[in-house]
Amino acid sequence: MPAAFFGHGNPMNAISDNRYTAAWRSFGASVPRPRAILVVSAHWYINATAVTAMPRPRTIHDFYGFPRELFEVEYPAPGMPELATEISDIVKPTWIGADADSWGIDHGTWSVLVHAFPDASIPVAQLSINADKPLDYHLALGAKLHELRSRGVLVVTSGNVVHNLRGMDWERTDEGFDWAQRFDEAARERMLTAPTDLASLDAHRDYAHAVPTPDHFIPALYLAGLADAAGQASDTKVLIDGYAYGSLSMTAYTLGADCPVAEAAGGSPRTATTAPPDSANI
Repeated sequence: MPAAFFGHGNPMNAISDNRYTAAWRSFGASVPRPRAILVVSAHWYINATAVTAMPRPRTIHDFYGFPRELFEVEYPAPGMPELATEISDIVKPTWIGADADSWGIDHGTWSVLVHAFPDASIPVAQLSINADKPLDYHLALGAKLHELRSRGVLVVTSGNVVHNLRGMDWERTDEGFDWAQRFDEAARERMLTAPTDLASLDAHRDYAHAVPTPDHFIPALYLAGLADAAGQASDTKVLIDGYAYGSLSMTAYTLGADCPVAEAAGGSPRTATTAPPDSANI
């Protein structure tokens, strides 16, 4: 199976038709039907490493200040409890817990999957991001997940390489600040040529601005680990790129996928002007 990292951006992308959501749809249409989808989402950022293991994960609306239409979105994909055991065995001696009731499918996952796999018929599990672990831990754990690809599991990671909510400028709908572009381009160079070097970007001069908290950056490390484990850095490609509100990078990458980027039929994205710019849940 291929793998991917999506810059998911504003939750309104879930109900928007723009060039990013068109690219996500194109990706979903291009890949073989997965046995299951494992998602590493920026929005399950806790003090443990765990995998969802419930048969019917709930759709979590983990944001505020958005239109009612967004809160009404449901993504009723089944779970796959046995996948938690399978993943636990693959990554040993790293410990991974099974979450049978506390989480579900958060918007970092469903805002992308409603476009990529709209029928919600493929089982979905999420892997949490352990906030207590350094960047190298996540890179190495991503590499251990490589075996899942040969077992029919599509590994999807979802965040934003550049994600600074306090720095957002609502007037810069499709623009990036100079520092955001510099950091995003540095990440791209590493992802496409030397993916393990992505973990060293914490030394980059723009890291503090681009990654004020690591939750949205870390999912990219899982794709970098997968690429390194497969020896497939040259098979990593940019699916779509761009910026939003000055301080968000929308860059998405694929690994082992042959996916043309489609232009959006509906034009520019709709924005949620009612969302507070310092919201922690975009």
